[in-house]
Amino acid sequence: MIILLDYFYLALGAMLAASAVMSLRDKANPRRYSSALFWALYAAVYLVGERLPPAVVGVIMIAMALIAGCGGVTLGKYGVRTADEKTTSARRLGHLLFIPALIIPVVTMIGSTLLKDVQIGGLLLLETKHITLVSLGCASVLAVGAACWLTRSTPLQGMREWRRLTDAVGWAVVLPHMLAVLGLLFAEAGVGKAVAHITTSYINMDSRFVAVVVFCVGMALFTIIMGNGFAAFPVMAGGVGIPILVQQYGANPAVMAAIGMFSAYCGTLMTPMAANFNVVPVVLLELPDKHAVIKAQIPTALPLLVANIFLLYFLMGQK
Repeated sequence: MIILLDYFYLALGAMLAASAVMSLRDKANPRRYSSALFWALYAAVYLVGERLPPAVVGVIMIAMALIAGCGGVTLGKYGVRTADEKTTSARRLGHLLFIPALIIPVVTMIGSTLLKDVQIGGLLLLETKHITLVSLGCASVLAVGAACWLTRSTPLQGMREWRRLTDAVGWAVVLPHMLAVLGLLFAEAGVGKAVAHITTSYINMDSRFVAVVVFCVGMALFTIIMGNGFAAFPVMAGGVGIPILVQQYGANPAVMAAIGMFSAYCGTLMTPMAANFNVVPVVLLELPDKHAVIKAQIPTALPLLVANIFLLYFLMGQK
């Protein structure tokens, strides 16, 4: 294969390393040393993470959490354009500004569908195992090139904007990756069994509706706590979904899993722990209220959770 996913991991690691160097050289940053260390450690995970023992990577992540928790990642000076320059450029470009953003989904779709079997010299053009991610990486590179061409900026200016955004988001950049494996850790620690013991000991599960409510609400609550529905699912499925809904009440596992995940997504809409959904947009849009996205989503999340409860109750026996 010609274009591999590893290439984009290395590119991202190089960008994080560049961000670390720029932070280190930024004397306007009051904590430039800790900020640079944070991004350098994160860069190491992408650049040499596979060559490091798992314990070392774990220590790196703990160190990053300590740096972020102590307020070590702060904003500096980024050399961005002035407000007048941005306004003038926006008026000149008009709707052409949407081209880089549209390139990403269009090229990703083309790569994932039309180019998945394309070969050059007997080699596949794109890595088929991770075809969507590889296509997304190619689309992102093309979008950056288009943005530089349209705005008459340099890749260096793009790196300044990249560093400004990553510093503004801060620790939330790492949070989705940490939460992605949290469910597995909870499962290994026996949290699912503990949930099953608590629910069966203190909640009457003789009612099928009560069991459905516990499962759906539990999926939402664990997602609110852990920020990731995939982390919540092993806990609630192992504690309530499989032993009670599937084995005791004969629920279809596919229906249980699908509606359970929809319930988890209701929790995603209501938690700052889902940083990529609820924190990053606030930073990108520079909203004054850091919980603005969550407040706007709660009126949708709660009715949807109720709807999921009744859907699972009536459909769980469908084959």
